[in-house]
Amino acid sequence: MPPPPQNPGPYGQQPPYGQQPPGPYGSPYPPQQPYPQQQPYPAQQPYPQQQPYPGWGVPPMAPPPKKRRVGLVLGIVGGVVAAVVVLLIVLGMVAESGFPAAEHKLTLPGKLLDGTYALVDDLSGSEGKKISEEADGAWDAKDIHGVVGTYSPGGDEAKGTLVVSGMYGRFKNAEEARKNMMKGAGEGDSATIAVPPKEFELDGVTISCEVMTEEHLGTKITVPVCAWADGNTGATVAEVATAAMDQDPSDVDLEAFARKTLTIRSEMRRPIG
Repeated sequence: MPPPPQNPGPYGQQPPYGQQPPGPYGSPYPPQQPYPQQQPYPAQQPYPQQQPYPGWGVPPMAPPPKKRRVGLVLGIVGGVVAAVVVLLIVLGMVAESGFPAAEHKLTLPGKLLDGTYALVDDLSGSEGKKISEEADGAWDAKDIHGVVGTYSPGGDEAKGTLVVSGMYGRFKNAEEARKNMMKGAGEGDSATIAVPPKEFELDGVTISCEVMTEEHLGTKITVPVCAWADGNTGATVAEVATAAMDQDPSDVDLEAFARKTLTIRSEMRRPIG
């Protein structure tokens, strides 16, 4: 059977600090830029512009820049120090506000889709760990845990492979993250988006879906991909079905796959506690 679709991973690349991100994805991280020279108060800008977590996409080529530490600004002399500390406290309170409560988590049950798919590999300790590390330092994501697993019909990989790649935690920008997942899925090696993303509103949940193709050993494989994101959970679901891997991308029933993804979400998403 063909190899499973490349794991899109949950995060894309972030621009360097001090720049407004052009979108959820861009080039791999450039070398760390130096911090701007401090200016006398009141023009002091002690807190660098924060970057949103980039969403589920292609893993970066280098680790994200470190958060700026408070100690870096405390060397300012005189009364400016007090002003800087006050400003940092205020900005810190703003940054901490607005996060949803941690109420749900993602699990990898032994069976999915009413028991028809069985867990083949739990990759949370390897690929899931990469997701968590990549998200570390994002200003609008907290308490992040990566979850990655592969499933097959009846546990038989010869019949196909379904990959679930996601995370749980506390996220501010769920809608943007969902869109980033769609873009990131098509940025893997040998991957092309053949049918652009479409959104489906199902039982109060927005599911975004697209069709991508991947080329392996000269064979083009059709891979439907769907994603959801909410304040606590988000994941992409991609499947290579052996019987349909050479299907014309335009013939894929994306709404049906969106409903399958909604069922997967209901089976993986569990209350905390």
